[in-house]
Amino acid sequence: MFMMFKNGVVADEIPGAQWRKSSASAGIGNCVEVANLGSGGVAVRNSRDTSGPALIFTGDEIRAFVAGAKNGEFDDLYGLDN
Repeated sequence: MFMMFKNGVVADEIPGAQWRKSSASAGIGNCVEVANLGSGGVAVRNSRDTSGPALIFTGDEIRAFVAGAKNGEFDDLYGLDN
């Protein structure tokens, strides 16, 4: 069931959220986790603060971000554009 959530919702208060993180995570708590909210919505939280706030994105927003990441548009944020 799709529910509407606002940015900053307490992450562990999203019913039925199944959080997952990238296989590229180093396993030392330095990554983000995502959960499908249904109807294309996605929640994102800090893996070090699983009871902290979650950012909520629409399907269009997350698709645009992932496409940009795949295209290298954010590589300058962590020094890969050199």
